Amino acid sequence: MASSVQNNRVSPSGYCACCRTCNMWCWRALKWLPVLLIVSIVTWSYYAYVLQLCIFTIESTVQQCVYLVIYHILFIMFAWSYWRTIFANIKSIPDKYKLPEEELEKLLSADTEEGQRTVLENYAKDLPIVTRTMSGSVRYCNRCVLVKPDRAHHCSICARCVLKMDHHCPWVNNCVCFHNYKFFMLFLGYALLYCIFIMSTCLPYFIRFWKMYQEYKHAHCDRFIENGSYTKQCMDILNGDFGAAGSSGRYHIVFAFFVALMFAVSLGSLFGYHCYLVSHNRTTLEAFRAPMFRGGADKNGFSIGAFKNFKEVFGNSPNLWFLPVFTSLGDGCEYPVRREHQLQTFTTAPDGLGYESMGTTRSSVAVAHETERWRLCPRRGRTVPQIV
Repeated sequence: MASSVQNNRVSPSGYCACCRTCNMWCWRALKWLPVLLIVSIVTWSYYAYVLQLCIFTIESTVQQCVYLVIYHILFIMFAWSYWRTIFANIKSIPDKYKLPEEELEKLLSADTEEGQRTVLENYAKDLPIVTRTMSGSVRYCNRCVLVKPDRAHHCSICARCVLKMDHHCPWVNNCVCFHNYKFFMLFLGYALLYCIFIMSTCLPYFIRFWKMYQEYKHAHCDRFIENGSYTKQCMDILNGDFGAAGSSGRYHIVFAFFVALMFAVSLGSLFGYHCYLVSHNRTTLEAFRAPMFRGGADKNGFSIGAFKNFKEVFGNSPNLWFLPVFTSLGDGCEYPVRREHQLQTFTTAPDGLGYESMGTTRSSVAVAHETERWRLCPRRGRTVPQIV
């Protein structure tokens, strides 16, 4: 830990500032390539579905209207959620977690790991944090020079600490975290519905084109055309639905079906996995490494019941659950914990931002009083876990 608190930000000697700026802008541009790929595919899918399928292929006006209305509803919700996920305002860590200059000097001047742990413990004793490192010390980021709030992690791509970080997603060029996790879930859900709708409505026409193509191959029309001769059967096929469908862009419809199928499979697995994480109140990082509390690692430390876990992400207003507007509970720094960990929570959220939900956020004074009451009267008081 002694080496981890050193904050060396000196650039290599002779490194040109112009080259550094150029590399920074090139890196920023490259990070947008996955987003541009998604936008390009969605733009092409709009052309293939709206123009080639609904306008040029479907003959029934009623069917056209129904398909177009449902498609545009899904398209708007999908695009809106995707936009909010990409351009969500990812707020920085509050200043109260950042070490002042005098505390940083104490930390850097400490000669031993125990001395550094003491400095961090003294500074963090009034901060609302319950999680620790594997060694039991306060979670500290030497790059951002701050004590990490619960569930916060440093993103090496964004070069900053992020509240309730889930992962950095290249397809949105942003960190999926507390401020946009609801948008990300809606983006996955609406993208999945978008792909399923395209796939299901293109399927009858895909089957129809496939049967016509089999008739075309069975009549050996391709060989006759190569020789410059035509049979009556080939002429009937080319002048019928097969030829008309070809002029209307049947290949766009077939490709739209396969692309929608491919994305539906990948999105279905990803969306299902994140639904599981939401129901258990975990992030992707916490699923791979359980959060560490004073009493040890607990993968369910923040789980307060499936429905309450859902409301922690989507909010208390059912009419806003499926709209990409921010309704997540809390401030991103403090979270309710399970009862076996709640005595390890030190302060309440300011301005009523904390919330009671099975696990409770309470002040250090209340914790001290309850701990002392239990110590003096263990039989009459409520049994609580030992704080080590």
